[in-house]
Amino acid sequence: MEVSGSFLSNTIPPKEAVKIFDNSIVDYIHVDIMDGKFVDNKTYTVSEVIKLSELTTKMLDIHLMVKNPEKYIDELSMLNTKYITFHYEAVKNHIDIINHIKNNGLEVGIAINPETSPKDIFPLIKYLDLIIIMSVHPGKSGQTFLNSVLYKIDVLKKYITDNNLKTKISIDGGVNETNIDILKEKKVDILVSSSYLLKGDINNKVKYIKGY
Repeated sequence: MEVSGSFLSNTIPPKEAVKIFDNSIVDYIHVDIMDGKFVDNKTYTVSEVIKLSELTTKMLDIHLMVKNPEKYIDELSMLNTKYITFHYEAVKNHIDIINHIKNNGLEVGIAINPETSPKDIFPLIKYLDLIIIMSVHPGKSGQTFLNSVLYKIDVLKKYITDNNLKTKISIDGGVNETNIDILKEKKVDILVSSSYLLKGDINNKVKYIKGY
């Protein structure tokens, strides 16, 4: 299991959080970009993300909570980026966005909101490197984990296995000590966490998640 540290925190400034993650054993830094249109909140501009990326050597796991993801892809592709993920619900031209990301040499992900059925994305999974299951309503940090989304892990893992695919599954939202064990049991590939990781000994928490 891999860990992606999100600096979308209510308590620690982004620069400080990025430095903490950079000095830790997390695998990626998770970057939430919100435009105030797809979700109510607005976070970082691309120029702000570029400046924050200069503070770390970690690979970036970029999550676009925006209405027009195609406007962000080219600039973000020039950073130390591993994944760019956009929301299934935000666009209708999914294949165009997927190809745009892949043509920039990056791995591509789709995120699904709590209300979205995993079966809705079955036709797209063969093109995806990553699926982010939102376990909170997108838009802000510090929300409570929604246990109602856990079934999606099983549904998606079965589809991926049955079709001999290698798509990874990530959980994003409300991940903490109350649900990490069940997520480990379900063999989620990537856990995204902010507040939980940034409180206390981050490396011990990452080691527990990874199982060593």
